Amino acid sequence: MEYRELKIAGAWEITPKQFPDERGAFMEMYKMDEFAGVVGHPLNLVQANCSISKAGVVRGIHFAEVPPSQAKYVMCPSGAVLDFAVDIRVGSPTFGQWDSVLLEGEHRRAIYLSEGLGHCFVALEDNSTVVYLCSAGYNPGREHGVSPVDPEVALKWPDCDLAGRPLQVILSEKDTAAPSLAEAREQGLLPDYQATLDYVASLGR
Repeated sequence: MEYRELKIAGAWEITPKQFPDERGAFMEMYKMDEFAGVVGHPLNLVQANCSISKAGVVRGIHFAEVPPSQAKYVMCPSGAVLDFAVDIRVGSPTFGQWDSVLLEGEHRRAIYLSEGLGHCFVALEDNSTVVYLCSAGYNPGREHGVSPVDPEVALKWPDCDLAGRPLQVILSEKDTAAPSLAEAREQGLLPDYQATLDYVASLGR
């Protein structure tokens, strides 16, 4: 497997080695020792989630309070999504910036987002299936969001889905009502950069 750290520290693109034959293909999607050697600690798998989305659906920008937050190892076994890691950690040198990875059926990449980062994706095909391996369970009292259409964050969607159709962005009521990055900061919802680094470092001890 190949690991590439994104421009947002704490997020990695992971490309598996595929073994195709006349039956199809096989690959390893997660190896604890290899992962821990890159990230600094293994993924403490507590909950696995799955979402299925039509083309144009946007889910995010979601995050959880630190600690324990919720690290995510995200894969797209079917369909295609453009997945975003958003730096919402107050005090980070890349605060408000983002990077993205295309998750699709050719390279079958994954993305890992460590604790304290915001997560968002847009589906580029109907029935795009996303699987999340999470380090903590869902806790609605500690889950928050930032608007995925906040102009300060300025996430960039493709103009078309993979079928060449104009991409019509679809948001949930919850994500539509989410605060902007500045509003979330003013409300004290965002994680602190140094506190997040300290917490993540403690996971490898």
